[in-house]
Amino acid sequence: MSSPKPFVLFFNPVRHAVPFYETLQEVAHTEVVTSKSRDEFFNDITGKYRDIFAIYRTSASGAVAGKFDAEFIERLPPSCKYIFHNGAGYDPIDTDACAKKGIIVTNAPDPVTDATADLAVFLLLGALRQLKPAIFSLHAGNFKKGVDFGHDPQGKTLGILGMGRIGRAIKQRCDPFGLKTVYHNRSPLQADQAAGAEYVSFEKLLADSDIISINVPLNGNTKHLIGAAEIAKMKPGVVIINTARGAIVDEAAMADALESNHIAAVGLDVYEREPEINTKLMKQERALMVPHVGTHTTETLAKMESWAMENARRAITGEALLSPIPEHLGMATGKS
Repeated sequence: MSSPKPFVLFFNPVRHAVPFYETLQEVAHTEVVTSKSRDEFFNDITGKYRDIFAIYRTSASGAVAGKFDAEFIERLPPSCKYIFHNGAGYDPIDTDACAKKGIIVTNAPDPVTDATADLAVFLLLGALRQLKPAIFSLHAGNFKKGVDFGHDPQGKTLGILGMGRIGRAIKQRCDPFGLKTVYHNRSPLQADQAAGAEYVSFEKLLADSDIISINVPLNGNTKHLIGAAEIAKMKPGVVIINTARGAIVDEAAMADALESNHIAAVGLDVYEREPEINTKLMKQERALMVPHVGTHTTETLAKMESWAMENARRAITGEALLSPIPEHLGMATGKS
């Protein structure tokens, strides 16, 4: 017998915000997906999951289903009205296909800000100071032999490409280090949203920045926004930090520029074809890299889970959603 409560299908179990999950069960019937592959899920969606009201997903959901592309969305039953994503970036979801099917997507932009900005600053300082070669030297038993000199942040220009929540948080964290910050968005921000940073053109940011932090979302306009031509316009010895999405940068061009020393160092949390990484990058000692762990803390993951589940609770109770994605804001307003 089907449950009278709306059925929310979790593509990943809740690990940190368990009390919130238990509270959600007061208004929702919840299950964690048991399908082991995309094809198995497509089969299950015609049977045991045919009445789902919504899907809760995380960045790890692709391990079972792959991308939530047009084919995936089209296979969802008519009963499915929402996809609650527990991260900020939602590029694996075909939002146009969702809109055509009447499915509203929500994300969790606020909870990721601090942890991602913290990691960006760690990567920035580590790349600037050439800490990866120093660490490798230590573990090889050479202590400091052959380790090149790093650089101080004081007096350097930090160019933030994308001054949103995370860009502003990075800027605020970098102020005490004596960095001068400039930024580029599609259009200048109001003064209170720019955190005191100067707006510059894209070309000027590339030409003048000693350090470039990439903080734009991945979409059709930003894929390979930084390629060989853009890197050539940067200062020799530039440092690049990317905690946004890997495909915003042409990874092969970045690896070549590291090899030629045009780029002095990079600090990366994201990669163009995760989990695959360009082989030149993997061998490059001046590439300080971590495996997409920008939000990988107990506290932040708990906040992300709670935020996504609060969107679910509100959808069920008819309250205004916390964070429908901008593309679906009109749809969400109509349903609220």
